[in-house]
Amino acid sequence: QVQLVESGGGLVQAGESLRLSCATSRTIFINGAMDWYRQAPGKQRELVAAITSGGSTNYADSVKGRFTISRDSAENTVYLQMNDLKPVDTAVYYCHALLSMGTNTYNYWGQGTQVTVSS
Repeated sequence: QVQLVESGGGLVQAGESLRLSCATSRTIFINGAMDWYRQAPGKQRELVAAITSGGSTNYADSVKGRFTISRDSAENTVYLQMNDLKPVDTAVYYCHALLSMGTNTYNYWGQGTQVTVSS
């Protein structure tokens, strides 16, 4: 059963914007901490932005001031607004959710969406 459904990737030129979406279930959305990771070819997966169920956010230094993570409770969706994109932002972007229920912890990953930024 797919728990995280991503959309919004694509090919853009440097300086342009994209918005990624991650739709999930109500349970995950209201109880989980959600984040966006990315993985460029030949590199390790890295955390880009995170948002808690309470709305607190955190960003990688490389995207601060350019990317914004947000939540829409009506749509059970987390967004990543990416502005002023640079070629170094080219990667597969993954939505991730961490859900703690009692003594159990669950990790969910989306299928990934490709973002390509040309110079």
